Amino acid sequence: MESRVELFAQIRRDARVDGLSVRALAARHGVHRRTVRQALESAAPPERKPRRGVSWRLDPFKTAIDAMLVEDTTAPRKQRHTARRILARLAEEHRAEELSYSTVRDYVRVRRAQIDVEAGRRVEAFVPQEHAPGAEAEVDFGEVWVVLNGVKTKCHMFVFRLSRSGKAIHRIYPTQAQEAFLEGHIEAFNEIGGVPVKHIRYDNLTSAVTAVLFGQGRQRVENDRWVLFKSHYGFDSFYCQPGIAGAHEKGGVEGEVGWFRRNRLSPMPAVECLDELNDCIRVWEEADEHRRISDRLRTIGQDFEAERPFLAALPTETFDPGLVLNPRVDRSSMVTVRMVKYSVPARLIGRKVRVSLRASEVVVFDGRAVAARHQRVAAKRGQSVQLDHYLEVLRTKPGALPGSTALALARASGTFTSAHEAFWAASRRVNGDADGTRELIDVLLLHRSMDAGDIQAGITAALQVGAVSADVVAVEARRHAARVPLGGASFDRHRRAQEEVNVQRVVSLTQRRLMDPAAVIAGLPADARPLPSMSTYDELLAKRTEHPVEPGTASKENIS
Repeated sequence: MESRVELFAQIRRDARVDGLSVRALAARHGVHRRTVRQALESAAPPERKPRRGVSWRLDPFKTAIDAMLVEDTTAPRKQRHTARRILARLAEEHRAEELSYSTVRDYVRVRRAQIDVEAGRRVEAFVPQEHAPGAEAEVDFGEVWVVLNGVKTKCHMFVFRLSRSGKAIHRIYPTQAQEAFLEGHIEAFNEIGGVPVKHIRYDNLTSAVTAVLFGQGRQRVENDRWVLFKSHYGFDSFYCQPGIAGAHEKGGVEGEVGWFRRNRLSPMPAVECLDELNDCIRVWEEADEHRRISDRLRTIGQDFEAERPFLAALPTETFDPGLVLNPRVDRSSMVTVRMVKYSVPARLIGRKVRVSLRASEVVVFDGRAVAARHQRVAAKRGQSVQLDHYLEVLRTKPGALPGSTALALARASGTFTSAHEAFWAASRRVNGDADGTRELIDVLLLHRSMDAGDIQAGITAALQVGAVSADVVAVEARRHAARVPLGGASFDRHRRAQEEVNVQRVVSLTQRRLMDPAAVIAGLPADARPLPSMSTYDELLAKRTEHPVEPGTASKENIS
């Protein structure tokens, strides 16, 4: 569709070249004669008159609206007029029945800002900021919902964002307590390979701030453990103004929380555990490095590579982010941490142990050695029980195993497999309930030093020949572990030779005796050795008969 400028140019050219009249030009171009006269008078089309619309209906009520907005300048923030409330008052007090909501809304949006300026109130405006590379970062928490093991669960997303490049680290925890706060920092520092050299911006989180000192600027009373953490990693904190007034001071991470939640966590992710979800997030973060923020020319990854050299180096010593507790082990070999019970080895019953309560796990120490490690349970009154912690007790009390909570949870988690069930059933048939259960417990004890896959292979091999013995399982598990290559060159050199050997690894001697001696039983050749002879021993007996020795006598030569 041609523009009015082109139309005017064609009319003026036809009038100049062909000498057509106004009527003829109007007929040729399909326009009104008034348009032809406008084109002949000026090459520039006249400006169109603005559409009047219905805003003129608001003119009689503008004075009343302005009065309401002036009143709002001294009213509490949460009790000011909205455009909908203004429309309702105009209808009630001024009989303004023909006004629409959109007409009032558009006028209030513009007029409120003008009245605020006239009243001397501060107008919110954003000033672009320049951040030095490697100098600053921002941290915040955001709520997210996750379908965790089939249950809709409220979790908390820790977000760390470098102010210069926009490189962001996201981790989801079941809580936003101090242990999650510190663990999120450690994850972020390890991912970016350094620490900001100037400061990190925060809200007034209770994980870091004990009290806000109003009237003293940005002074805060900080938590002692938070002070220790900052000193360990060598960075300073910058606290934003409390409430909405300080939200813009770390607008980068505020926007990152919303963007990641909308684009990566919608719809709600369904996972078995939070570790699985955090592994997915690491993949998403790598993909986000190819994204451009707003109108930047370079990607996040390109800007981060330029910023990385300016970060401070990480400390050589590690920092335990967990909250240290010292509960006592009860008679059930369990400790209570935040209203949740966790099992520990039975040898620790009655003793106090050191517990590191972390964001996603609970670690129990016996001295400096790790005695137990559990995934943190989010539900109150919950429990986490490991069968391995009770094996020594069950060895002396085998009758307690079938109905134990530890066994039920081991079955539910899949650590007590069908191979264990089959071995237990076969062992009880052969050895009886008590001794058969003890053989099973000896097999379970092998898991402390051997791989679970090797033990299952050993159980399978033992059951094939009816050998329900933990010793046989151990031998076959070691053979299976030695047969599987672990990357060593010495094994690879003889792989073909080992593949050619296809023999049954466990031999039943009872089966061998019952079968034909000439047949190859269990992969072994026929036993062609002669039967053992006792003739040599018979000669010794004969000599003893020829020279009997009277009881109670001895030769003088043998008396010293």
